[in-house]
Amino acid sequence: MALLFSLILAICTGPGLLDAHPSSHPFGGSSSSVRLVGGDHRCEGRVEVQQAGEWGTVCDDGWDKNDAAVVCRELGCGAVKRAISGTSYGPLTQENQKIFIQEFKCNGMEESLSQCEREDFFDCTHEEDAGAVCGFEENVRLVDGPKRCQGRVEVKHQGQWKTVCKASWSFAATKVVCRQLGCGRAMLTRKCCNKATQGQGPIWMRKASCSGKEISLQDCPSGVWERNNCTHDEDMWVECEDPFELQLVGGDSRCAGRLEVLHKGEWGTVCDDGWGEEADQVVCRQLGCGESLSPSAKFRRRFGPGVGRIWLDDVACSGEERSLEQCPHRFWGQHNCNHAEDVALVCAEQ
Repeated sequence: MALLFSLILAICTGPGLLDAHPSSHPFGGSSSSVRLVGGDHRCEGRVEVQQAGEWGTVCDDGWDKNDAAVVCRELGCGAVKRAISGTSYGPLTQENQKIFIQEFKCNGMEESLSQCEREDFFDCTHEEDAGAVCGFEENVRLVDGPKRCQGRVEVKHQGQWKTVCKASWSFAATKVVCRQLGCGRAMLTRKCCNKATQGQGPIWMRKASCSGKEISLQDCPSGVWERNNCTHDEDMWVECEDPFELQLVGGDSRCAGRLEVLHKGEWGTVCDDGWGEEADQVVCRQLGCGESLSPSAKFRRRFGPGVGRIWLDDVACSGEERSLEQCPHRFWGQHNCNHAEDVALVCAEQ
């Protein structure tokens, strides 16, 4: 059944998947697309990409949660759960099926695989096919905003995308939407919109009664909303923080070093006030590494102090967050620290 899944999303720019030589520029092609094959539903399985009407697999060289996260996002399948071997899924790949890509090098923030650096196939077997497990199919989205984490709220109900009326919405529901879409914390909820960004279709006639702690909007109790005289002048607009882009620097691998966060195009450090083992685990998971190895403070100092901006302070994670932006923290650039207090960590490599 999985092989009958329909083509999900066309990627329309850039050079083809089958460039004749290895390269590190973004791939694309007028007919390229991605799917997950062999899982229990369309949001898990072996990764396959298409070129010129032919489906091929992806080698798992360097394959991690950053790469899998992009696949999940492109397919509208929610947050990534795991980056795994595609051999976990049957039926097994036919030996004559091509392997198109040796390695993707995504940072996890891209909207599609076409935006990731890659190397074309040169040495791999189908025993090394890549796979992914995503959370669930999205039932909410933000549209017509300047960034993917800002926009008019739309909910998928009975197979149709519908706008949401201000009177049926709350800031708690906004928190849930930001979390579900893999964005940062909720920043703003307001009535939308000018004529250019108003919705055009049906309006969702239910009220979401969220506490703000749910993982997804479908976890919120909802009931029929008695008021039914809303217009698109009352469509809801939501703004979330952008997802954090992280790196560990100064270590021997990408899974060890001083933590840096990208904001407004500039890398900066994180102060260790309030930082704990739970935050270590969140960062290790977000970077696609293994568990935190909980090094001593003395060992952490070997990565040295940073320079420039200190972006975050008082980060307080529970350990359950999927990414660091979901942890409470001060606003960007607000701190009472110096670089002697920069966070560093060591994760197991996968």
